[in-house]
Amino acid sequence: MTKRSPFRYFKTSPEIIRLAVMMYIRFPLSLRNVEDLLHERGIDISHETVRFWWNRFGPLMAAEIKQKRIQQLRAYSKWEWHVDEVFVKINGERHYLWRAVDAEGEVLERVVTKRRNKDAALKMLKALMKRYGRAEKIVTDRLRSYGTALRELGCPDKQETGRWLNNRAENSHQPFRRKERAMQRFRQMRSLQKFASVHASVFNHFNQDRSHIHRAHFKQSRTAALIEWRGLLAG
Repeated sequence: MTKRSPFRYFKTSPEIIRLAVMMYIRFPLSLRNVEDLLHERGIDISHETVRFWWNRFGPLMAAEIKQKRIQQLRAYSKWEWHVDEVFVKINGERHYLWRAVDAEGEVLERVVTKRRNKDAALKMLKALMKRYGRAEKIVTDRLRSYGTALRELGCPDKQETGRWLNNRAENSHQPFRRKERAMQRFRQMRSLQKFASVHASVFNHFNQDRSHIHRAHFKQSRTAALIEWRGLLAG
């Protein structure tokens, strides 16, 4: 049976929808910024249309990206993880976004919780190990909840802490922080979890770590990522 296109009821071309979703999720732009940039290209849409498109198609595109990359991540992400948490305010109330990245900066898992305690750390680590197995080394900060959770999971010897050891995880928060400011924060815990998941997949797709590779190779990888993006949800 032929798979139905998710764009079948939309008059706007899939190319424009993909472009709008990529611009909003990938870059620190507001909905109105995307509307104005598309208007400069002769595409007249409302910022509310951009909001609808990213909510409708963003998770579908992220799921397709994740499905294509999951086997590769399982093969290469087990030897070292970096886990860190940042606070995010929702309607003035502090919540915590836990994120795990591998040694190359690929975002492996993200979990939103109301507390920063052992149960929250355990939830994050269980989700991480269920999807990717067990790493040889887990780098964290000195939050005691990590050590307690790892002891409960039976692998306290895998934890490493140090002043500069977890820079990889801390730096990985920066693209999300820039986007959070453009979005003027979140209003629901569910919307934060949804956007964090979509943003992580899109970040993984386009992340080339350009400072560590030759310019020619970077340009080839960037072009390949863009071509693959344009083919998402093509059926």
